[in-house]
Amino acid sequence: MDRRPWTPTRWARNGDVRLACDTWAGADGGEPLLLVMGMGVSRRWWPDGLCRILAEHGFSVARYDHRDAGESTHLPPARTRLPATALLGRRGEAYTAEDMADDAVAVLDELGWEAAHLLGVSLGGAVAQRVAIRHPGRVRTLTSMSAVPADAAGLGVLRYIRVPAVARLSRMHYPDTEEGTVRAGLAIARFCASPARPFDEREERAKAERLADSGTRDTRAQSRQIGAQWHGPAISTITAPTLVLHGRDDPLIRPNAAAAIASRVPGARLVALPGVGHDIPAPVWRTVAAEVRALADGSPDRPHRG
Repeated sequence: MDRRPWTPTRWARNGDVRLACDTWAGADGGEPLLLVMGMGVSRRWWPDGLCRILAEHGFSVARYDHRDAGESTHLPPARTRLPATALLGRRGEAYTAEDMADDAVAVLDELGWEAAHLLGVSLGGAVAQRVAIRHPGRVRTLTSMSAVPADAAGLGVLRYIRVPAVARLSRMHYPDTEEGTVRAGLAIARFCASPARPFDEREERAKAERLADSGTRDTRAQSRQIGAQWHGPAISTITAPTLVLHGRDDPLIRPNAAAAIASRVPGARLVALPGVGHDIPAPVWRTVAAEVRALADGSPDRPHRG
């Protein structure tokens, strides 16, 4: 039985797309904070321990599944099957990055939140940046972690990613079985972890078994997400107070991605996290929560509207 302290699933809607979301129970009086997950996987990959600490820091925490992930609507197959190919493509085949940004706002609407702090990781960091561009009145603060600049596209993305790592990910194939799903989740966790920290094989396998998330091996859904193209303004138009977090040992996204975001978003602050890969390990949960809290405390009491 699932004993995690999350409220029952709620459903937001953006057109024909239904989006699964829930909130950390017992923290309704805090400041709204929406967590935006990375490519392919469900909202349940957010560590409960981090969410508990964020609630302790005065946030009402919500999370949701992107379209093509978790319990949310999965779109019909597109021609592109590999995320690497979709990433470097010039046009998306299924939907736009604007659609994904609007999904986040649909979740805010469902929760009754006029505006919220956003914390996005990996692809979720890019989505959060795009929400701040497209819907500035809905974003109190923006924290982008382990992400590329949201306006980077096509071959321009190559300057920010470690190409050998992408090739390594592309070679990962697992069968459409329960064990294949577990093996895929374990492999992704191992790939994302920093070599500076011991990798707990038993704990990570137990987590992969508990989550049973087929999104870790669904390359078609991943391709539709990563292939969604952005047609809006540059990140230099972001007006929300912005924090950029990046692991020093990130195996996928180069540090210059974080530096580019921090240099181009007015007033943004960059914090490098030692011993962190393309993940959020337990030793930095309190650091991340404290940084997000400090950003929120430095912002106006009302939504930042630029």
